[in-house]
Amino acid sequence: MLDPQTTTDKPQGAAASLLNGLTVLEAFSVAKRSLLGVTEISELVGLHKSTVSRMLSGLDEAGYVQRDEETGRYRLGLGMIGLAGPLLAELSVRRAALPHLEELTQATGETAAIAVWNGTNAIVVEQTASLHQVKHTAAIGTRYNKFASSSVRVFLAELPSEETDRLLADRAVLLEGYLGLEDPAHEQLVGVRDDGFAVNDGETTYEEYGVSAPVRDYRGEVVGCITASAPRSRVQHMQSQSILREAVMEAAARVSSRLGSLPGGTEPGR
Repeated sequence: MLDPQTTTDKPQGAAASLLNGLTVLEAFSVAKRSLLGVTEISELVGLHKSTVSRMLSGLDEAGYVQRDEETGRYRLGLGMIGLAGPLLAELSVRRAALPHLEELTQATGETAAIAVWNGTNAIVVEQTASLHQVKHTAAIGTRYNKFASSSVRVFLAELPSEETDRLLADRAVLLEGYLGLEDPAHEQLVGVRDDGFAVNDGETTYEEYGVSAPVRDYRGEVVGCITASAPRSRVQHMQSQSILREAVMEAAARVSSRLGSLPGGTEPGR
C-alpha cells in the first residue's frame, strides 16, 4: 500500500487535491494491473472512495486516465505519454550518450558532458570528469543561459530567428547590449548551424575553453548537445583546439546515430 492519507484526507485545499490525484495515479504502478476500480484504488492508497471517484473524474477529463465503458474501471490514459514524453526523451539521450562521453574523456583527457534544452536553458544531464588535477566540471542539473555558452548557441542555432530574438530581448538568454534582429548574434548562430559546432574561448569564464556539437534524433531535430570543457591555458599550450573540436563532433555524430539520425540526412529548415 502507498503511504496512506488519513481517512479525513488532510491536508485540505489545492495542494491536497494535487497530491491525492498523484497518489491515485501511482496506484496503477503499485497494483501492476491495467484496469482498476474505485474500491481497489481506495484500498491501495487509503483515501475515501468518494475522494478517489472525484480524483478519477478530473483525471479522466484531463486525459490522464480513461474509463472503460463496459466495466466502469479505469486505465492510464494517453495524456500520461505527453506528460512523461520530455523526461523520457531526456533519459534516452542521456543513456545513449554516456558511453560516448566516457570515450571522449578518455580520448581527450578533458571533461565531457551532454545537455538538453528546456526552452531557455541548456541543462547538464550527464558528464564524465577529466582526470587532470586542473579541470572544468559542471554538476548534473547545472543550467546555462548565457549566449556566450557554446551549448546555448548550439540550441539557439536551431530556433527560428524570431524565437531567438524573443529570448534575447526578454533576457531569458543573456547577451549584454543586444540590438535586436540586426544584432551580429544572429549571423553568428547561422555560422554555428553551418559549421556544426560552437566554441566558447574564454567568453563565459576567462580560463575556460569549451566546444559543443548538436545531437540529433531520427527526425533530424536537435535533442541534446555534447560539450568538452578544458582549462583554456592547457588547450592553447597544447594547440589542441582542432583535436578537441573533431573529437566532440565525432562523439555527437555517434550519439546521433544511436538515436536514429542518418548521416547527411535532411535537417529541419531554420
